[in-house]
Amino acid sequence: MFRADYHLHSSFSIDSETPMEDIIKSAVKKGMNEIAFTDHADFDERYYPVPEYESYVPVFTELKEKYKDKINIILGVETGLENRWSDRINEFTLKYDFDFIIGSSHAVQTLDLYFDQKEYFSGKTKKEAYTIYFEEMLKNISKCKYFNVYGHMDFVSRYGMYEDNSLNYKEYKELIDECLKTLIENGQGIEVNTSGFRYGINDTYPSLDIIKRYRELGGEIITAGSDSHTAKDAADHIDYAYELIKEAGFEYITVFRKKIPEFIRI
Repeated sequence: MFRADYHLHSSFSIDSETPMEDIIKSAVKKGMNEIAFTDHADFDERYYPVPEYESYVPVFTELKEKYKDKINIILGVETGLENRWSDRINEFTLKYDFDFIIGSSHAVQTLDLYFDQKEYFSGKTKKEAYTIYFEEMLKNISKCKYFNVYGHMDFVSRYGMYEDNSLNYKEYKELIDECLKTLIENGQGIEVNTSGFRYGINDTYPSLDIIKRYRELGGEIITAGSDSHTAKDAADHIDYAYELIKEAGFEYITVFRKKIPEFIRI
């Protein structure tokens, strides 16, 4: 069976110390056919360095050639989408010859969910905090034009500061459906992110009900990614993600070439 991990971070991301080559070797050992490096490009300079892809791309290119007989390696990026930075983000994503772009919500209304966790959640009920998150996501989808899939859509629940952080799709159905419909209209998709298993969630981002709803609405573009930041976590729970994708009604997984989706039967 064809297996691809489309969300991997290396030492070119601010939150990883793992060399690209170590991740490639791990993926090869685990029998992966294809991987996409999607190192971070976030644009709030209070917390993140300005991406330096001039140094990133040559390293990637050398390793892609070195391992071409063992695994196919895709040049990707994970952009932190914030509608206030939409002009910069759109310019950046068009500047480099990426094969694949994840757009993700890491910050909400200028507050980073990791660095500003207390400030964002304090004084808000869970319903308020999660609703604002999806409202901003809808704005991001409308203003940040150039990405292929939305990453870890219900990611806000990872950082919630409540007795129960779980996110029930039905409570936010109207907003989530609007996000999904807009993605579909734009020719964009979603990813099934398995990092929840490493953060004690024991589930994917998004959960199965959101994946099923995306399919019901006509969604076709879907990728699976471990969101790994270490070599040992590369391809983590990818087989589980594939089974979930099939359960949601998909017969194909999506890969990308020059940002164009191709479909491979699961």
